[in-house]
Amino acid sequence: MAIGVRVEPELEHQLDQLALSMGKSRSACVREAIAHYVQRFSNNDEAQRQSALIAEHSGTPNWSEQLPDWPDWTV
Repeated sequence: MAIGVRVEPELEHQLDQLALSMGKSRSACVREAIAHYVQRFSNNDEAQRQSALIAEHSGTPNWSEQLPDWPDWTV
């Protein structure tokens, strides 16, 4: 079966470079990527693991550094 997928030109270029470096065709790389994706997400274990991680870290503060509350910080 053939499946058409639209990708950005840069992603297409990266895929072509990867395929070339691996000695595979573009189609072979895409088939392999889809197979890995389906295998990873075909059962709910991965989704449940990620949901648990999100829930575990949802109460933690944002990782970014807080800016000081200086009235003239733009000067």
